[in-house]
Amino acid sequence: MAENNEFLREVDEDYRRDRILQIWKRYSGVIIALAVLLVAGVAGWRYWQAQQRAAAETASVQFDDANRLAKDGKVAEADKAFDAIEAQAPAGYRLLARFRAAAETGKRDPAAGAADFDKLADDTGLGDGLRDLARLRAALLRLDGPNPDPALANLQGLAAGTPFRHTAREMLGLAALKKGDYEEAGRWFDQIVADPETPRALRDRIEVYAAIVAGGPVTVTEAKPEPAAPPPPITR
Repeated sequence: MAENNEFLREVDEDYRRDRILQIWKRYSGVIIALAVLLVAGVAGWRYWQAQQRAAAETASVQFDDANRLAKDGKVAEADKAFDAIEAQAPAGYRLLARFRAAAETGKRDPAAGAADFDKLADDTGLGDGLRDLARLRAALLRLDGPNPDPALANLQGLAAGTPFRHTAREMLGLAALKKGDYEEAGRWFDQIVADPETPRALRDRIEVYAAIVAGGPVTVTEAKPEPAAPPPPITR
């Protein structure tokens, strides 16, 4: 019985070796090609990763240099540096350069800076959070302009539940205070207080805003002139 089992095992092993040999003879070219492609793919992936890492490091240095030029007041050179990053750097640094360039433009020309942020807000390739951030920056640049109504409308949209609702509500409340509309300002400040996710620093500022709203508009009355003192008696 043991000899029969041994014989059957040897036959089974011979059969499997023959099958493997047949498969190798038939598909050896395909197997070798797949192995070569696998090795080439891994090598290509690692090369691409190395290239991306090198490009990111280069873009990081360029971005720091552009920021330094902007801080030093070298406007033209900074603009060229940001333009170069937008044209050549990896996607993340291109986006950073666009936002930073728009901010620098806004310091010199609020209308032009707001227009640059509008382009970012209209870019459907960006996520909703980044587009909302661009809308907020554009609105803040227009808020003190000759026609703040579009900015106020954008802020009201952002105040309805976006991650930037806290800043939007604060700006709307301050704009209402500036107009002398204490009731509207109070409504925006109440929304800030009621939101459990309002940052602590903003809650501290709300105490000051609430005091201003509670005080209401300041009425300035014209001071009445004091009656003239009688002339001194004439002595002789």
